Amino acid sequence: MSNNVNTMIPKAAIKPYVHEIHGHQRNDDYFWLRDDERKDPEVLAYLNEENYYTDQVMSPLSALQKDLYDEMVARQEPELESVPYFKKEYWYISRFNEGQDYSVYSRHKETMEGEEQIFFDCNERAAGLAYYQLGGLSLSPNSRLLAFTEDTVSRRQYTLRFKDLQTNEVFIESINDVTDVVWANDNKTVFYVKQHAQTLLSYQVYRHILGDSPNNDVLIYEEQDDTFSVNLYKTRSEDYLVICLDSTTTSECLVLDANQPLGKFDCFLARQRDHEYSLDYFQGKFFIYSNHSGKNFALHTLSIDNYLAGNNQPQYWDTVVPARESVLLEGYELMQDWLIVEERELGLPVLRQINFQTGESKTLSFNDPVYTVFSHNNPQPNSSKFRYQYTSFTTPATVYELDLDTGETTLLKQSQVMGDFKAEDYQSERVWVTARDGVEVPVSLVYKCSLFDHRNPLLIYAYGSYGHSLDIGFSSSNLSLLDRGFVYAVAHVRGGEELGREWYEQGKLLNKKNSFNDFIDVSKALVEQHYGAKDKVFAMGGSAGGLLMGGVINQAPELYRGVVAAVPFVDVVSTMLDDSIPLTTGEYDEWGNPNDPEYYDYILSYSPYDQVTAKAYPNMLVTTGLHDSQVQYWEPAKWVAKLRALKTDNNQLLLYTDMEAGHGGKSGRFQHFKDTAREFAFLIDLAELEGSL
Repeated sequence: MSNNVNTMIPKAAIKPYVHEIHGHQRNDDYFWLRDDERKDPEVLAYLNEENYYTDQVMSPLSALQKDLYDEMVARQEPELESVPYFKKEYWYISRFNEGQDYSVYSRHKETMEGEEQIFFDCNERAAGLAYYQLGGLSLSPNSRLLAFTEDTVSRRQYTLRFKDLQTNEVFIESINDVTDVVWANDNKTVFYVKQHAQTLLSYQVYRHILGDSPNNDVLIYEEQDDTFSVNLYKTRSEDYLVICLDSTTTSECLVLDANQPLGKFDCFLARQRDHEYSLDYFQGKFFIYSNHSGKNFALHTLSIDNYLAGNNQPQYWDTVVPARESVLLEGYELMQDWLIVEERELGLPVLRQINFQTGESKTLSFNDPVYTVFSHNNPQPNSSKFRYQYTSFTTPATVYELDLDTGETTLLKQSQVMGDFKAEDYQSERVWVTARDGVEVPVSLVYKCSLFDHRNPLLIYAYGSYGHSLDIGFSSSNLSLLDRGFVYAVAHVRGGEELGREWYEQGKLLNKKNSFNDFIDVSKALVEQHYGAKDKVFAMGGSAGGLLMGGVINQAPELYRGVVAAVPFVDVVSTMLDDSIPLTTGEYDEWGNPNDPEYYDYILSYSPYDQVTAKAYPNMLVTTGLHDSQVQYWEPAKWVAKLRALKTDNNQLLLYTDMEAGHGGKSGRFQHFKDTAREFAFLIDLAELEGSL
């Protein structure tokens, strides 16, 4: 790319606007870029001007972008098929047919040799649409009826519809703004969760009778506390329906007999601040996943007799897996004679099987220094065969079936990487970096052995929020960087949950700056340890990881040659003061509520948009989606406009807005590779690698 582009650099108009709270005035000269309707001609013209500028600046890289896109597509299997699974008389399978962008779902009765029934084709549903996303499929207990949800706008607002799988008839009724859908056991009653039309918070549960008008649906529950969201699911045994009410720190569950859909949901255990729990039911017991006895969670059981007697309190629970200080219990799977627990220790996931009768425990072991392993699709609980998926930086997604009784493991499928990929050509590592406060931060790395010479371009990726652990998996797209000499690193900064709940708590609320400090300290340490050249360090993050990018470049812009910030959450103060914006109220326990002066001052001190000052910034590519409901498009647009006005360097600053997509980018199997190719071309060019132009 060249700075000598004839196209005029976009310049957003300055329209003074002042926010005032707690006696403090905050200038927001680009507030006008907010348009909730996304129809304002001036706003759209500015976004299109930025897009045109980005296209012009990157036009010398068009051949590279095409090469990258072609490489990424060429590595994909032309026809991609899932591992078949059996449930209630049918074998189910999903696949991508060659040349198609969306999944096809089919089933075979009793054996895979039986006649195939294609019961849902996303390609047909997506025909003629600029965007299509299937939310989910939910089969009735008798396997004849299908409930499905779809988003055609990219705002994660789904419409619920129904289909008769015997006649292929799609029912006339449709219900907007639906998240979870669960069938009662009578094969005609459906419960669903409804989103608030403006805030998109999941807050209501309705009961619907198939074939009836949605206008007659019965409101079963409405959440009054807008820091909570509502989820709905069926227990493993299919005996109970559960409404789960969650805030960042607190839970409450309501339970209904799935055979009594006209009955009343009963509260299992009333919400109590800082108590998080969820329920399942299997073999005559409730299983309670709870942090009541320790912040890293434990698993308990409650007998059905105690439940029916109203004895649900913790003193009646039996502990199956205790809470431990150094091990995080992340989840579990209930099988015929075995309990499978998903744990995390020293930053790595662990699968462990425990015999219900004997207490015998076995832990699966793996050889890669960093990896991901998790339960894969086990819809039949009354089985001794357990499926799990394993992947690492150098191992494509692999599905195994473990015989829990004998310990025999069978490889069912490994994703193919088309072309000349060989796992042994690449090396992954786990290193630990000492942060400025003495805390050890784990970092996962991968590179191509033959190109690693300690002077490599280094791309560091991180997220660091919501207790979301960045698990390490195989990315065929990343091969396009590794094969050009990049070292790719994932910094597991505080704010994730890789090292347990304490790791999360040390990167949220009034500890949020630890996330930024960790990332900066990791960047410096990796250069000092010769994993990359000092003048070729790059950073990347998206959404809350985009906030991380914004905080980092305000603190230490000199460390980075270039930064990619995807759908970045950067106007933190404004968003957290506006409870009309989706997600705001539900995240007070993540960022803090700036209506409180203490949190206002702290958030303001790191909010990327508010902390932009007159200084040199790295080369930057910022991306967003016009219809993004998670991070509104105007946050990155305002941020870029302010950076343009104040930055003192001549580095590239590019904003690309997808005018048809939302938070997740383009839909379809291959379309998102276009976005990845743009980002990679930006990085490769800045790394001044041979053949980039």
